[in-house]
Amino acid sequence: MNIIATDKAPGAIGPYSQGYEVNGMIYTSGQIPVDPATGNIPEGISAQAEQSCKNVGAILEAAGSGFDKVVKTTCFLANMEDFTAFNEAYAKYFVSRPARSCVAVKDLPKGVLCEVEAIAVK
Repeated sequence: MNIIATDKAPGAIGPYSQGYEVNGMIYTSGQIPVDPATGNIPEGISAQAEQSCKNVGAILEAAGSGFDKVVKTTCFLANMEDFTAFNEAYAKYFVSRPARSCVAVKDLPKGVLCEVEAIAVK
């Protein structure tokens, strides 16, 4: 097992890693829309979805993988009314159309509107 760490994605805000590589598979932690350079969170679901996807991409890249090798994502929304706008941003990154679960949750860390995690092959 190898821990994946990069300064191109936000650092963990708890006792966990950004990701793990195990037997050629990459598992990312859920990524909220924190800009790793500034610590800022953008306004609105579209910008937040974009930043969450970029953060997942940075972890995949650090692991030697990429969006084209993602086989499964799990997406969390604070409000299911954001589903369409979230999908528009998500579709720009996950062009291979991996398997996905998308659920609404009561709250997300730091009050963000979305979180994305991925499983990919190396």
